[in-house]
Amino acid sequence: MKNISTKLVPWSLALAAWGSSMAHAVQDLPGGPAVNQLNLHPPVTRIAVEQHGLHWMMLIICTLIFIGVFGVMFYSIWMHRKSKGAQAANFHESVKVEVAWTIIPFIIVVLIALPATKVLVAQKDTTNADLTIKATGYQWKWGYDYLTGEGAGLSYISTLDTAQRQMSNSGDVSQAPVDYLFKVDNPLVVPVGKKVRVITTANDVIHSFMVPAFGIKQDAIPGFVRDTWFKAEKTGDYYGQCAELCGKEHAYMPIHVKVLSSQDYSAWVEAEQKKVAAKADDPNKVWVLTDLVARGEKVYAANCAACHQANGKGAGPIKPLDGSAVVLGPTADMMHAVLEGRANGAMPSWKQLSDTDLAAVVTFAKNHWSNQTGQLVQPAQFVAARGGQFPEGGGSAAPAATPAPAAPEAAAPAAASDAGPFQVFFDSGKSALDDAAQAEVKKAAEYWNAHKDGKIALSGFVDATGSADKNAELAKERAKAVAKLLSDSGIASERIELRKPQTITAGSDGADKQARRVDIVAAQ
Repeated sequence: MKNISTKLVPWSLALAAWGSSMAHAVQDLPGGPAVNQLNLHPPVTRIAVEQHGLHWMMLIICTLIFIGVFGVMFYSIWMHRKSKGAQAANFHESVKVEVAWTIIPFIIVVLIALPATKVLVAQKDTTNADLTIKATGYQWKWGYDYLTGEGAGLSYISTLDTAQRQMSNSGDVSQAPVDYLFKVDNPLVVPVGKKVRVITTANDVIHSFMVPAFGIKQDAIPGFVRDTWFKAEKTGDYYGQCAELCGKEHAYMPIHVKVLSSQDYSAWVEAEQKKVAAKADDPNKVWVLTDLVARGEKVYAANCAACHQANGKGAGPIKPLDGSAVVLGPTADMMHAVLEGRANGAMPSWKQLSDTDLAAVVTFAKNHWSNQTGQLVQPAQFVAARGGQFPEGGGSAAPAATPAPAAPEAAAPAAASDAGPFQVFFDSGKSALDDAAQAEVKKAAEYWNAHKDGKIALSGFVDATGSADKNAELAKERAKAVAKLLSDSGIASERIELRKPQTITAGSDGADKQARRVDIVAAQ
């Protein structure tokens, strides 16, 4: 098996060359590029060339058999038709004919099987690889880990370009580029002329790693590992796709392989290693809110905005994050969502991100758009969460940054950090405002009396257990009680918007409390 890939049948190479020349001839015809799609992808590896040879060999053999069999049949029908006075022969089986139509097909099958077997065996020979890369399929992206060879230790996620995904969502693809739905943020980079072993597996459902130019296609199955290999003989950019129906985003899971010269590949590895060193985060580092939100904005744009949109409003079945009960609720709820996913994979798990990136994107979502919760999640909390230890109740406060000097009295009556959301909590089954609730409403009124250019939204929350109608009615009564006190405190009634109650499944005491509240936020 060691050198089998270099001992493939030479006559199949001749057939491949002939087939390639035919493909170029077709390419030169009017409308050539469209017609050429009927042929296999132009090969850039020895295995792909051999596959082309097998393809044309099979096509020629099948064509000759077709012409021979149907030629004899039509000749017999035409030359021995009844109108010419032909009489049907009366004879029994012929031993010679029986032997002939048994031996001839057998010889044809053997002639086909020998070169095909050699190619198939060579496809499975992953020994003596110069580079080993693990390709992990996620819904709906690829993760690449460089295991051996130059670049060992590098690891990153490859996702469809956000701009192309947004173009697809818009429905207007009139200006689509040549690489439409193939452009990714981080392509798989390999050196030319080196044997690359690809180990495939999956994180969630079955995917399939396929690059036609390399002649490779290998399923990626959760809990299993499979492998394949290729040795690209030309530099350039080569594309493929997940070839297994893996869910609703299946069409947005491209594969982009960039083949570089040895010198360029070494330079790329060096640059990536410097980036990794620069990005190395201490999970025990304590972050301040502004820095973590800035980091989270970049993580959100690269990974979340394609579905939830840049404005956080979602689209179609994708739920919004702006005003979401999960985002505004206990920190543990959102940590569970990003680590474990939701709705049977409709919301995928993002545990492949670093603890710092996860903490950053959760903090960003909790403090962006109208979600001004002031809650902060530290990377160390995600380290603990991966071990099964989630925070209790709401988001845990992190050590505050060094306070800024006090603003002069001439400054605005309320700081931006006082914008809320203001959370008004009620007793079980009650819609009356106790002292703490009244104090929170008056605090909100003070802020909104100082900011008269904005509208206010009141979002009630209800427990999913019990009577849905009674829970919804109770949430409305609570929102009306808050609206009345705001009006009594000087807020014009036309500025107040009552929103539909949102449902929270109560469980722990903290979750039960969150289902007995009304949020006062800026209306968008």
